[in-house]
Amino acid sequence: MEIAALAGVTPEASMSVWSLFWRADLIVKLVMLILLGASVWSWAIIFDKSLRLRSLRNQASDFEESFWSGGSLEDLYDRIGRDPGHPMAAVFAAAMEELRRAMQRQDIIADDRLRAGVQQRINQAMHVSVDREMDRLERYMGFLATVGSTAPFVGLFGTVWGIMNAFTAIAVAKDTSLTVVAPGIAEALFATALGLLAAIPAVVAYNKLSSDLDRYGSRLETFAAEFHSLLSRQLDEKGS
Repeated sequence: MEIAALAGVTPEASMSVWSLFWRADLIVKLVMLILLGASVWSWAIIFDKSLRLRSLRNQASDFEESFWSGGSLEDLYDRIGRDPGHPMAAVFAAAMEELRRAMQRQDIIADDRLRAGVQQRINQAMHVSVDREMDRLERYMGFLATVGSTAPFVGLFGTVWGIMNAFTAIAVAKDTSLTVVAPGIAEALFATALGLLAAIPAVVAYNKLSSDLDRYGSRLETFAAEFHSLLSRQLDEKGS
């Protein structure tokens, strides 16, 4: 207590979060800032991905309702245009654009071999569109995985460094009382706490979002397969 009083720091203040940060070594401060920044960025990604996926699921449901309503696919494509607003519409637009190119040549439709080539190109266009859209949706997911796997070790590095400084301070002060030891150990353990604070939400969110993205990707693949079957039947009917 006397040592703390001589330093001008009360025990309560020395154990506060801000005091632990400002009294920490430069390396430990850097570790804390990195972990805090990673945590903030992780939460930004989590909220963005969650809201984005919810919106895309609603848009996909609305689009499927319009698609299977029995209306003209040409009219639906004209309404969507060349700049669709969500992945399922983008898959549909890619297939319709390839189909329109093929329909401009009647000899392709009449020839069985050429018609099969058109069907293959439509299928390929849809799969390329699915892959492109999923790549966009999965952006920054690797950051969550990296934070979840490395943040505890980064925090542990700060802890080890802080404990080394604490033992150095003990050697200099030649005093092993709790008043001397506690602040340094607390600063070191605070780095570990920040590492866990960044890692745990990142791991949980990564697993949840990965599962949601997989389900949404399967939904796009299912739509692409159903649409390809529908277009193939239409092409065969036109060719017969």
